[in-house]
Amino acid sequence: MKKIVIKKRHSIRKGQVADLMDRLALQIGPSADLFKADMIEILETNADVAIYLVNKKPLFMDNGDWVFPTLKGALQIPFPERMVTVDAGAIPYVVNGADVMRPGIVAVSGDVKANGPVQIVEERHKKPLAIGVALMDGQAILASAQGKMCKSFHHVGDELWNLEI
Repeated sequence: MKKIVIKKRHSIRKGQVADLMDRLALQIGPSADLFKADMIEILETNADVAIYLVNKKPLFMDNGDWVFPTLKGALQIPFPERMVTVDAGAIPYVVNGADVMRPGIVAVSGDVKANGPVQIVEERHKKPLAIGVALMDGQAILASAQGKMCKSFHHVGDELWNLEI
């Protein structure tokens, strides 16, 4: 991701909030209710994603195809859906933005869909390390023996993580 420059920031209307929450619910189901707030703002930036602020914190993003929590959103408001769990050996690579390879995966939740967003979590504490895009459905990932399974989209230390508001 290139350097994110904020162009505009404004509150969105109640109808837009309802639409946004419906799109978020398509990805994470009933856990979307955890992200509801009175005031949601949108950041217009030069990035490929729209960033939404809930109580002045960047808690979710919209890339046009899907709405999903940012890494800070997943850390602040944990949710059990769309989870790819990696072992301890994969953590340093995932945190630095590497794609997730099959040997490092220990578990995949059943709701993971191909080309859909996922949270990549570590095995012991289930803390999110990155947000990625699954390249296969959950069952296909578990059935595979090798290869790239998730493409990294957002990780600790990237431009979205370091965004100053």
